[in-house]
Amino acid sequence: MTAAPTAGTGRRLPLVLRNRAFGAVWLGQVLTQAAVRMFQVGVSWWLVAYAVSGGNGLASGLFMAVSTVPAVALAPVVARAVGRFAHRSVLRTAAGGAAVAATALAVWAYASDLPIAAAYAATLALATCQAFFDPCLTTSVPELVDDEDIEAATGFELSTQSLASLGGALLGALIVDRAGIPGLAAGCAAAYAAAAVLIATVRFRTPAAAEGEGEAGEGTGPRTLRQVLSGLPFVRAILICFTAANLFTTAVFIVMPLYTKSVLHGDGATVALLEAALGTGTLIGSFTGARIPGRPTVVGSACLGAMALALAVPGIAGERPVIAGSLAVTGWCVGVIGVRFVALFQRLVPAADKPAFFAVMQAVLGATFPLASLLFGLLGDHLSPQTLCLIQAAGLVPAACALALLREGPAGGSAEKPAGEPAPLSTGEPAEKPARPFTDGPSETPATSATSFAQGRPGEPAEDPGIPAAAGRAGGAR
Repeated sequence: MTAAPTAGTGRRLPLVLRNRAFGAVWLGQVLTQAAVRMFQVGVSWWLVAYAVSGGNGLASGLFMAVSTVPAVALAPVVARAVGRFAHRSVLRTAAGGAAVAATALAVWAYASDLPIAAAYAATLALATCQAFFDPCLTTSVPELVDDEDIEAATGFELSTQSLASLGGALLGALIVDRAGIPGLAAGCAAAYAAAAVLIATVRFRTPAAAEGEGEAGEGTGPRTLRQVLSGLPFVRAILICFTAANLFTTAVFIVMPLYTKSVLHGDGATVALLEAALGTGTLIGSFTGARIPGRPTVVGSACLGAMALALAVPGIAGERPVIAGSLAVTGWCVGVIGVRFVALFQRLVPAADKPAFFAVMQAVLGATFPLASLLFGLLGDHLSPQTLCLIQAAGLVPAACALALLREGPAGGSAEKPAGEPAPLSTGEPAEKPARPFTDGPSETPATSATSFAQGRPGEPAEDPGIPAAAGRAGGAR
Protein backbone atom coordinates (compact mmCIF):
# COMPACT_ATOMS: atom_id res chain seq x y z
CA MET A 1 0.00 0.00 0.00
CA THR A 2 3.02 2.25 0.16
CA ALA A 3 4.22 3.92 -2.98
CA ALA A 4 7.79 3.82 -4.15
CA PRO A 5 10.07 6.82 -3.80
CA THR A 6 9.45 9.66 -6.21
CA ALA A 7 11.28 9.01 -9.45
CA GLY A 8 14.45 10.97 -10.01
CA THR A 9 14.64 12.37 -6.49
CA GLY A 10 15.06 9.39 -4.19
CA ARG A 11 12.72 11.13 -1.76
CA ARG A 12 9.32 9.79 -0.81
CA LEU A 13 6.16 11.81 -0.64
CA PRO A 14 4.51 12.38 2.74
CA LEU A 15 2.57 9.35 3.92
CA VAL A 16 -0.84 11.01 3.54
CA LEU A 17 -0.09 11.63 -0.16
CA ARG A 18 1.46 8.31 -1.15
CA ASN A 19 -1.03 6.16 0.78
CA ARG A 20 -4.55 7.11 -0.26
CA ALA A 21 -6.24 4.89 2.30
CA PHE A 22 -4.40 6.38 5.23
CA GLY A 23 -4.73 9.88 3.79
CA ALA A 24 -8.52 9.57 3.60
CA VAL A 25 -8.88 8.22 7.12
CA TRP A 26 -6.44 10.81 8.46
CA LEU A 27 -8.47 13.58 6.83
CA GLY A 28 -11.56 12.09 8.45
CA GLN A 29 -9.81 12.33 11.80
CA VAL A 30 -8.96 15.98 11.21
CA LEU A 31 -12.57 16.76 10.28
CA THR A 32 -14.14 14.98 13.25
CA GLN A 33 -11.73 16.36 15.84
CA ALA A 34 -12.01 19.88 14.44
CA ALA A 35 -15.80 19.59 14.48
CA VAL A 36 -16.06 18.45 18.08
CA ARG A 37 -13.62 21.11 19.24
CA MET A 38 -15.45 23.78 17.25
CA PHE A 39 -18.73 22.72 18.82
CA GLN A 40 -17.34 22.75 22.35
CA VAL A 41 -15.73 26.17 22.06
CA GLY A 42 -18.69 27.65 20.21
CA VAL A 43 -21.39 26.44 22.59
CA SER A 44 -19.30 27.35 25.63
CA TRP A 45 -19.03 30.91 24.32
CA TRP A 46 -22.73 30.96 23.43
CA LEU A 47 -23.64 30.02 26.99
CA VAL A 48 -21.41 32.69 28.52
CA ALA A 49 -22.16 35.52 26.09
CA TYR A 50 -25.73 34.95 24.91
CA ALA A 51 -27.78 32.21 26.52
CA VAL A 52 -27.27 32.59 30.27
CA SER A 53 -27.53 35.91 32.09
CA GLY A 54 -26.68 34.67 35.60
CA GLY A 55 -24.57 31.73 36.67
CA ASN A 56 -22.89 31.48 33.28
CA GLY A 57 -19.79 29.99 34.84
CA LEU A 58 -21.69 26.98 36.15
CA ALA A 59 -23.60 26.61 32.87
CA SER A 60 -20.37 26.58 30.85
CA GLY A 61 -18.67 24.25 33.30
CA LEU A 62 -21.57 21.80 33.25
CA PHE A 63 -21.54 21.81 29.45
CA MET A 64 -17.82 20.97 29.29
CA ALA A 65 -18.31 18.29 31.93
CA VAL A 66 -21.06 16.65 29.89
CA SER A 67 -18.84 16.69 26.81
CA THR A 68 -16.26 14.49 28.55
CA VAL A 69 -18.52 12.00 30.29
CA PRO A 70 -18.77 9.47 27.41
CA ALA A 71 -15.00 9.01 27.08
CA VAL A 72 -14.83 8.18 30.78
CA ALA A 73 -18.03 6.21 31.31
CA LEU A 74 -17.85 4.20 28.08
CA ALA A 75 -14.18 3.21 28.25
CA PRO A 76 -14.85 -0.54 28.74
CA VAL A 77 -17.54 -0.50 26.04
CA VAL A 78 -15.22 1.27 23.62
CA ALA A 79 -12.43 -1.22 24.27
CA ARG A 80 -14.75 -4.18 23.55
CA ALA A 81 -16.28 -2.59 20.45
CA VAL A 82 -12.91 -1.72 18.92
CA GLY A 83 -11.65 -5.23 19.55
CA ARG A 84 -14.78 -7.00 18.28
CA PHE A 85 -16.12 -5.13 15.23
CA ALA A 86 -14.58 -4.19 11.89
CA HIS A 87 -12.72 -0.93 12.36
CA ARG A 88 -14.05 0.68 9.21
CA SER A 89 -17.61 0.00 10.36
CA VAL A 90 -16.95 1.54 13.78
CA LEU A 91 -15.34 4.65 12.25
CA ARG A 92 -18.05 5.10 9.64
CA THR A 93 -20.86 4.58 12.14
CA ALA A 94 -19.34 7.00 14.64
CA ALA A 95 -18.85 9.76 12.08
CA GLY A 96 -22.27 9.17 10.51
CA GLY A 97 -24.01 9.16 13.88
CA ALA A 98 -22.36 12.45 14.81
CA ALA A 99 -23.46 13.94 11.48
CA VAL A 100 -27.08 12.94 12.17
CA ALA A 101 -26.98 14.44 15.67
CA ALA A 102 -25.45 17.72 14.45
CA THR A 103 -27.95 17.94 11.58
CA ALA A 104 -30.88 17.45 13.95
CA LEU A 105 -29.54 20.22 16.18
CA ALA A 106 -29.09 22.56 13.22
CA VAL A 107 -32.68 21.98 12.03
CA TRP A 108 -34.02 22.56 15.53
CA ALA A 109 -31.99 25.73 15.99
CA TYR A 110 -33.10 27.11 12.60
CA ALA A 111 -36.75 26.36 13.31
CA SER A 112 -36.99 27.88 16.79
CA ASP A 113 -35.05 29.14 19.75
CA LEU A 114 -32.80 26.39 20.99
CA PRO A 115 -33.22 25.40 24.65
CA ILE A 116 -30.03 24.99 26.61
CA ALA A 117 -30.92 21.36 27.36
CA ALA A 118 -30.78 20.59 23.62
CA ALA A 119 -27.21 21.88 23.42
CA TYR A 120 -26.25 19.63 26.34
CA ALA A 121 -27.91 16.62 24.71
CA ALA A 122 -26.16 17.35 21.41
CA THR A 123 -22.71 17.55 22.96
CA LEU A 124 -23.38 14.28 24.78
CA ALA A 125 -24.21 12.62 21.46
CA LEU A 126 -21.21 14.07 19.64
CA ALA A 127 -18.83 13.19 22.47
CA THR A 128 -20.16 9.63 22.49
CA CYS A 129 -19.45 9.24 18.78
CA GLN A 130 -15.99 10.76 19.17
CA ALA A 131 -15.22 8.43 22.09
CA PHE A 132 -15.53 5.51 19.64
CA PHE A 133 -13.91 7.21 16.64
CA ASP A 134 -10.58 8.32 18.07
CA PRO A 135 -9.36 5.06 19.65
CA CYS A 136 -10.63 2.99 16.74
CA LEU A 137 -8.71 5.10 14.25
CA THR A 138 -5.41 4.57 16.04
CA THR A 139 -6.07 0.86 16.38
CA SER A 140 -6.73 0.57 12.65
CA VAL A 141 -3.41 2.08 11.54
CA PRO A 142 -1.80 -1.34 10.83
CA GLU A 143 -4.71 -2.08 8.49
CA LEU A 144 -3.91 1.02 6.45
CA VAL A 145 -0.12 1.29 6.24
CA ASP A 146 2.85 -1.02 5.90
CA ASP A 147 4.88 -1.92 8.95
CA GLU A 148 7.71 0.49 8.14
CA ASP A 149 5.22 3.38 7.95
CA ILE A 150 3.48 2.84 11.29
CA GLU A 151 5.68 5.31 13.16
CA ALA A 152 5.14 7.96 10.50
CA ALA A 153 1.39 7.35 10.59
CA THR A 154 1.32 7.70 14.37
CA GLY A 155 3.38 10.87 14.11
CA PHE A 156 0.80 12.33 11.73
CA GLU A 157 -1.96 11.53 14.19
CA LEU A 158 -0.13 13.16 17.09
CA SER A 159 0.60 16.40 15.29
CA THR A 160 -2.70 16.74 13.47
CA GLN A 161 -4.70 16.42 16.68
CA SER A 162 -3.26 19.77 17.70
CA LEU A 163 -3.87 21.15 14.22
CA ALA A 164 -7.49 20.02 14.14
CA SER A 165 -8.16 21.35 17.63
CA LEU A 166 -6.56 24.66 16.69
CA GLY A 167 -8.73 25.05 13.61
CA GLY A 168 -11.89 24.05 15.41
CA ALA A 169 -11.21 26.37 18.34
CA LEU A 170 -10.52 29.27 16.00
CA LEU A 171 -13.84 28.85 14.20
CA GLY A 172 -16.14 27.98 17.09
CA ALA A 173 -16.64 31.35 18.77
CA LEU A 174 -16.42 33.27 15.48
CA ILE A 175 -19.20 31.22 13.88
CA VAL A 176 -21.43 31.68 16.93
CA ASP A 177 -20.98 35.46 16.78
CA ARG A 178 -21.86 35.56 13.09
CA ALA A 179 -24.22 32.65 12.42
CA GLY A 180 -25.35 31.52 15.86
CA ILE A 181 -25.88 27.94 16.96
CA PRO A 182 -27.64 26.99 13.68
CA GLY A 183 -24.55 27.86 11.67
CA LEU A 184 -22.27 26.14 14.15
CA ALA A 185 -24.30 22.92 14.10
CA ALA A 186 -24.54 22.96 10.30
CA GLY A 187 -20.77 23.31 9.98
CA CYS A 188 -20.20 20.40 12.36
CA ALA A 189 -22.72 18.26 10.48
CA ALA A 190 -20.94 18.91 7.19
CA ALA A 191 -17.56 17.98 8.67
CA TYR A 192 -18.85 14.74 10.18
CA ALA A 193 -20.69 13.77 7.00
CA ALA A 194 -17.56 14.38 4.90
CA ALA A 195 -15.55 12.20 7.29
CA ALA A 196 -18.09 9.37 7.03
CA VAL A 197 -17.98 9.52 3.22
CA LEU A 198 -14.17 9.49 3.17
CA ILE A 199 -14.01 6.44 5.42
CA ALA A 200 -16.67 4.61 3.40
CA THR A 201 -14.46 4.88 0.29
CA VAL A 202 -11.45 3.26 1.97
CA ARG A 203 -10.64 -0.44 1.87
CA PHE A 204 -9.01 -1.71 5.06
CA ARG A 205 -6.65 -4.63 4.97
CA THR A 206 -7.61 -7.74 6.90
CA PRO A 207 -5.35 -7.70 9.96
CA ALA A 208 -2.97 -10.61 10.05
CA ALA A 209 -2.77 -12.73 13.15
CA ALA A 210 -0.11 -11.28 15.38
CA GLU A 211 2.96 -13.49 15.39
CA GLY A 212 3.63 -12.72 19.00
CA GLU A 213 0.19 -13.30 20.40
CA GLY A 214 1.26 -16.63 21.75
CA GLU A 215 4.19 -15.05 23.53
CA ALA A 216 1.85 -13.67 26.14
CA GLY A 217 0.34 -17.11 26.59
CA GLU A 218 -2.11 -18.67 24.19
CA GLY A 219 -5.61 -19.16 25.46
CA THR A 220 -5.25 -16.53 28.16
CA GLY A 221 -7.54 -14.09 26.36
CA PRO A 222 -7.47 -10.31 26.67
CA ARG A 223 -6.83 -8.96 30.13
CA THR A 224 -9.24 -6.66 31.90
CA LEU A 225 -8.60 -2.96 32.35
CA ARG A 226 -7.75 -3.46 36.02
CA GLN A 227 -5.35 -6.30 35.28
CA VAL A 228 -3.48 -4.26 32.68
CA LEU A 229 -3.08 -1.26 34.95
CA SER A 230 -2.11 -3.30 38.02
CA GLY A 231 0.81 -4.75 36.09
CA LEU A 232 2.37 -1.33 35.52
CA PRO A 233 2.91 0.26 38.96
CA PHE A 234 5.28 2.98 37.81
CA VAL A 235 2.97 3.99 35.01
CA ARG A 236 0.13 4.00 37.50
CA ALA A 237 2.05 6.47 39.68
CA ILE A 238 2.60 8.77 36.71
CA LEU A 239 -1.07 8.47 35.81
CA ILE A 240 -1.93 9.77 39.26
CA CYS A 241 0.41 12.75 38.83
CA PHE A 242 -1.08 13.74 35.51
CA THR A 243 -4.62 13.12 36.69
CA ALA A 244 -4.02 15.60 39.51
CA ALA A 245 -2.45 18.08 37.08
CA ASN A 246 -5.38 17.74 34.67
CA LEU A 247 -7.75 18.91 37.38
CA PHE A 248 -6.16 22.35 37.01
CA THR A 249 -4.90 22.45 33.41
CA THR A 250 -8.20 21.50 31.77
CA ALA A 251 -9.96 24.28 33.71
CA VAL A 252 -8.43 26.69 31.20
CA PHE A 253 -11.31 25.93 28.83
CA ILE A 254 -13.74 27.20 31.47
CA VAL A 255 -11.65 30.17 32.56
CA MET A 256 -10.93 31.52 29.06
CA PRO A 257 -14.52 32.50 28.12
CA LEU A 258 -15.10 33.96 31.59
CA TYR A 259 -11.85 35.90 31.38
CA THR A 260 -12.70 37.19 27.92
CA LYS A 261 -16.08 38.51 28.99
CA SER A 262 -15.28 39.86 32.47
CA VAL A 263 -11.68 41.07 32.20
CA LEU A 264 -10.91 41.67 28.54
CA HIS A 265 -14.49 42.67 27.64
CA GLY A 266 -13.99 40.97 24.31
CA ASP A 267 -16.10 39.02 21.86
CA GLY A 268 -15.81 35.77 19.96
CA ALA A 269 -12.75 37.03 18.10
CA THR A 270 -10.93 37.41 21.42
CA VAL A 271 -11.85 33.88 22.42
CA ALA A 272 -10.55 32.68 19.06
CA LEU A 273 -7.28 34.58 19.63
CA LEU A 274 -6.72 32.93 23.00
CA GLU A 275 -7.65 29.50 21.67
CA ALA A 276 -5.29 30.05 18.73
CA ALA A 277 -2.44 30.94 21.08
CA LEU A 278 -2.99 27.80 23.14
CA GLY A 279 -3.35 25.58 20.06
CA THR A 280 -0.33 27.06 18.29
CA GLY A 281 1.82 26.50 21.34
CA THR A 282 0.66 22.89 21.57
CA LEU A 283 1.41 22.31 17.89
CA ILE A 284 4.92 23.74 18.22
CA GLY A 285 5.51 21.67 21.34
CA SER A 286 4.46 18.54 19.45
CA PHE A 287 7.15 19.15 16.82
CA THR A 288 9.92 20.25 19.20
CA GLY A 289 9.28 18.02 22.21
CA ALA A 290 11.57 15.21 21.02
CA ARG A 291 14.53 17.60 21.04
CA ILE A 292 14.17 18.60 24.69
CA PRO A 293 16.92 16.81 26.66
CA GLY A 294 16.38 15.12 29.99
CA ARG A 295 14.56 12.17 31.49
CA PRO A 296 10.79 12.16 30.89
CA THR A 297 9.89 12.73 34.53
CA VAL A 298 12.34 15.63 34.77
CA VAL A 299 11.09 17.19 31.55
CA GLY A 300 7.47 16.62 32.58
CA SER A 301 7.90 18.20 36.01
CA ALA A 302 9.77 21.17 34.53
CA CYS A 303 7.00 21.71 31.99
CA LEU A 304 4.34 21.52 34.71
CA GLY A 305 6.27 24.13 36.64
CA ALA A 306 6.52 26.35 33.58
CA MET A 307 2.78 25.94 33.02
CA ALA A 308 2.14 27.03 36.59
CA LEU A 309 4.12 30.23 36.01
CA ALA A 310 2.44 30.87 32.66
CA LEU A 311 -1.07 30.37 34.05
CA ALA A 312 -0.31 32.71 36.94
CA VAL A 313 0.45 35.60 34.59
CA PRO A 314 -3.22 36.25 33.62
CA GLY A 315 -3.96 36.52 37.34
CA ILE A 316 -1.59 39.48 37.54
CA ALA A 317 -1.69 41.17 34.14
CA GLY A 318 -4.78 41.59 31.98
CA GLU A 319 -3.44 42.66 28.58
CA ARG A 320 -4.37 40.63 25.49
CA PRO A 321 -0.79 40.11 24.19
CA VAL A 322 0.39 39.00 27.63
CA ILE A 323 -2.46 36.54 28.03
CA ALA A 324 -1.96 35.15 24.53
CA GLY A 325 1.75 34.68 25.19
CA SER A 326 1.05 32.90 28.47
CA LEU A 327 -1.38 30.52 26.79
CA ALA A 328 1.14 29.85 24.01
CA VAL A 329 3.73 28.83 26.62
CA THR A 330 1.12 26.65 28.33
CA GLY A 331 0.29 24.93 25.05
CA TRP A 332 3.97 24.39 24.26
CA CYS A 333 4.45 22.62 27.60
CA VAL A 334 1.44 20.42 26.91
CA GLY A 335 2.85 19.45 23.50
CA VAL A 336 6.30 18.64 24.88
CA ILE A 337 4.89 16.51 27.69
CA GLY A 338 2.69 14.59 25.28
CA VAL A 339 5.46 13.78 22.82
CA ARG A 340 8.04 12.71 25.40
CA PHE A 341 5.72 10.49 27.40
CA VAL A 342 3.76 9.08 24.47
CA ALA A 343 6.93 7.82 22.78
CA LEU A 344 8.08 5.93 25.87
CA PHE A 345 4.69 4.73 26.98
CA GLN A 346 3.66 3.16 23.71
CA ARG A 347 6.84 1.12 23.59
CA LEU A 348 6.14 -0.24 27.06
CA VAL A 349 2.64 -1.65 26.72
CA PRO A 350 2.36 -5.08 25.03
CA ALA A 351 0.39 -5.03 21.79
CA ALA A 352 -2.37 -7.30 23.10
CA ASP A 353 -2.97 -4.98 26.07
CA LYS A 354 -3.05 -1.72 24.16
CA PRO A 355 -6.80 -1.44 23.45
CA ALA A 356 -7.65 -2.08 27.10
CA PHE A 357 -4.85 0.04 28.48
CA PHE A 358 -5.52 3.07 26.35
CA ALA A 359 -9.17 2.84 27.29
CA VAL A 360 -8.37 2.87 30.99
CA MET A 361 -5.81 5.62 30.49
CA GLN A 362 -8.38 7.72 28.69
CA ALA A 363 -10.87 7.15 31.47
CA VAL A 364 -8.43 7.90 34.29
CA LEU A 365 -6.99 11.04 32.75
CA GLY A 366 -10.38 12.22 31.53
CA ALA A 367 -12.18 11.60 34.79
CA THR A 368 -10.93 14.88 36.24
CA PHE A 369 -12.30 17.01 33.42
CA PRO A 370 -15.97 16.88 34.46
CA LEU A 371 -14.91 17.62 38.03
CA ALA A 372 -12.68 20.50 36.93
CA SER A 373 -15.41 21.91 34.70
CA LEU A 374 -18.02 21.86 37.43
CA LEU A 375 -15.64 23.10 40.14
CA PHE A 376 -14.17 26.01 38.21
CA GLY A 377 -17.52 26.81 36.63
CA LEU A 378 -19.08 27.11 40.08
CA LEU A 379 -16.12 29.10 41.41
CA GLY A 380 -16.38 31.38 38.39
CA ASP A 381 -19.74 32.61 39.64
CA HIS A 382 -18.21 33.68 42.97
CA LEU A 383 -14.53 34.48 42.25
CA SER A 384 -12.88 36.66 39.63
CA PRO A 385 -11.25 35.03 36.62
CA GLN A 386 -7.87 36.36 37.81
CA THR A 387 -8.27 34.43 41.06
CA LEU A 388 -9.15 31.29 39.12
CA CYS A 389 -5.91 31.65 37.15
CA LEU A 390 -3.90 31.82 40.37
CA ILE A 391 -5.71 28.75 41.72
CA GLN A 392 -4.79 26.86 38.56
CA ALA A 393 -1.15 27.84 38.91
CA ALA A 394 -0.97 26.85 42.58
CA GLY A 395 -2.60 23.48 41.91
CA LEU A 396 0.06 22.44 39.40
CA VAL A 397 2.98 22.85 41.82
CA PRO A 398 2.33 19.70 43.91
CA ALA A 399 1.85 17.60 40.76
CA ALA A 400 5.14 18.90 39.34
CA CYS A 401 6.98 18.05 42.54
CA ALA A 402 5.46 14.57 42.76
CA LEU A 403 6.39 13.80 39.15
CA ALA A 404 9.97 14.97 39.73
CA LEU A 405 10.33 12.52 42.64
CA LEU A 406 9.42 9.49 40.52
CA ARG A 407 12.70 7.80 39.67
CA GLU A 408 12.34 4.04 39.77
CA GLY A 409 11.03 1.85 36.98
CA PRO A 410 8.44 -0.92 37.27
CA ALA A 411 8.87 -4.01 39.36
CA GLY A 412 11.63 -5.17 37.09
CA GLY A 413 13.77 -2.31 38.32
CA SER A 414 14.39 -0.78 34.91
CA ALA A 415 15.27 2.86 34.74
CA GLU A 416 14.10 5.54 32.40
CA LYS A 417 15.59 6.43 29.06
CA PRO A 418 18.91 8.26 29.11
CA ALA A 419 18.70 12.01 29.05
CA GLY A 420 18.08 13.56 25.72
CA GLU A 421 16.95 10.46 23.87
CA PRO A 422 14.48 11.59 21.22
CA ALA A 423 10.90 10.49 21.16
CA PRO A 424 10.38 8.78 17.81
CA LEU A 425 6.69 9.49 17.39
CA SER A 426 6.98 13.24 17.02
CA THR A 427 9.23 13.03 14.01
CA GLY A 428 7.89 9.93 12.37
CA GLU A 429 11.29 8.21 12.65
CA PRO A 430 11.45 5.06 14.76
CA ALA A 431 13.98 4.89 17.55
CA GLU A 432 14.36 1.23 16.80
CA LYS A 433 12.82 -1.12 14.29
CA PRO A 434 9.83 -3.03 15.63
CA ALA A 435 10.44 -6.72 15.98
CA ARG A 436 7.08 -7.56 14.44
CA PRO A 437 4.04 -5.86 12.95
CA PHE A 438 1.71 -4.16 15.36
CA THR A 439 -1.76 -5.54 14.96
CA ASP A 440 -3.50 -4.43 18.13
CA GLY A 441 -3.66 -0.73 18.77
CA PRO A 442 -4.92 1.64 21.42
CA SER A 443 -7.78 4.01 21.87
CA GLU A 444 -7.45 7.70 22.52
CA THR A 445 -8.32 11.05 23.10
CA PRO A 446 -9.35 14.37 22.41
CA ALA A 447 -9.06 15.21 23.73
CA THR A 448 -7.44 17.19 23.74
CA SER A 449 -6.32 17.14 22.71
CA ALA A 450 -5.64 18.28 25.01
CA THR A 451 -6.92 16.93 25.39
CA SER A 452 -5.89 15.29 26.00
CA PHE A 453 -4.64 12.25 23.80
CA ALA A 454 -2.65 8.99 23.42
CA GLN A 455 -1.81 7.19 20.22
CA GLY A 456 -0.84 3.56 19.55
CA ARG A 457 2.56 2.46 18.31
CA PRO A 458 4.05 -0.82 17.20
CA GLY A 459 6.99 -2.66 18.50
CA GLU A 460 8.06 -4.68 21.44
CA PRO A 461 7.50 -3.04 24.80
CA ALA A 462 10.53 -1.20 26.04
CA GLU A 463 11.74 -1.40 29.57
CA ASP A 464 11.21 2.28 30.07
CA PRO A 465 7.91 3.52 31.40
CA GLY A 466 6.11 6.65 30.49
CA ILE A 467 2.65 8.06 30.12
CA PRO A 468 1.22 10.70 27.86
CA ALA A 469 -0.14 13.87 29.37
CA ALA A 470 -3.67 14.75 28.50
CA ALA A 471 -4.35 18.24 27.55
CA GLY A 472 -7.10 20.07 26.51
CA ARG A 473 -8.69 17.47 24.32
CA ALA A 474 -11.71 18.07 26.16
CA GLY A 475 -11.84 17.09 23.36
CA GLY A 476 -8.97 18.08 23.87
CA ALA A 477 -9.97 19.09 24.73
CA ARG A 478 -8.70 17.24 22.58
